[in-house]
Amino acid sequence: MPTSSDFDWNDIPLILALARSGSMSATGRQLGLDASTISRRIAAAEKALKLRLFIRDNTGYQLTDAGQVFVEHGDAVYGNVQSMLRASSQEADATAGPVNITSIDFLFDYWLLEHVPALHAQHPHLQLTLQADNHNLSFTRREADLALRLGKPGEDAALVMRKLGDLGFAVYGHAKFADTPRACWGTQPWIAYDDSLAATGEMQWLAQMEPQPRRVLKVNSLSTMVRACRAGVGMALLPCVMGQQEGLQRIGAGVEVQRDIWLLSHRDAGSIARFKTVSAWLSQLYAGNQDLLCGVALNP
Repeated sequence: MPTSSDFDWNDIPLILALARSGSMSATGRQLGLDASTISRRIAAAEKALKLRLFIRDNTGYQLTDAGQVFVEHGDAVYGNVQSMLRASSQEADATAGPVNITSIDFLFDYWLLEHVPALHAQHPHLQLTLQADNHNLSFTRREADLALRLGKPGEDAALVMRKLGDLGFAVYGHAKFADTPRACWGTQPWIAYDDSLAATGEMQWLAQMEPQPRRVLKVNSLSTMVRACRAGVGMALLPCVMGQQEGLQRIGAGVEVQRDIWLLSHRDAGSIARFKTVSAWLSQLYAGNQDLLCGVALNP
């Protein structure tokens, strides 16, 4: 019996064409091949299959019984392959289907979500999944297609990384802290992250404050920090886009910390239309909201 490595599957369309036309010259014109090439490839296919596919008589090339069976199955196989290639091409070119985006949740809640309806109005067949997670999900296993990260990640040959811009952080709190001079910030109560997030730029900034403030509450989520600020527990360093929308009192006019926002994607995503579309949307969205995200809109 022939093995899969013996037969060149690229010869299937050639065999099918010769079976339809019965003419070596007509097949050559159809496929752009000369007669000697066709003859050689048919002979190689018959040798690999250990079957006689054609006999030649005075009317041209006729299928043998074995050739007839091969062509019947070959038509189905070739048709399925063509359908597979067309479907794959359409999928790659279509701005439709699933796109998984992972990010810190506040970027979804306070920035991206309000813009999703406009994206869907333009591309109604996109299916977005927003995964609130700051861990490095696997692009290879399709746990994520695109990611927004604060700070440049480590180099990875599988990833394409592009800096979108900066994210501004400022000091916020209850209205009772509104008139606190900057020189007195260290004497006020503060809400901070717990020790697991001590390496963040926000906590490093707080650690450099003199005098070192009382950290009256430690949390591990921004949403808890915001609620504690609203309750008057203390002052906190928050993303400007978040503090502004929550209606908290901004204390001091300046942006205290800027962190990078990076857009990550798998290196192969650039060849797939839906990923290119959403990636471009994220880039354009940042450009259109840069002042809001950087916090400069509230600067004097």
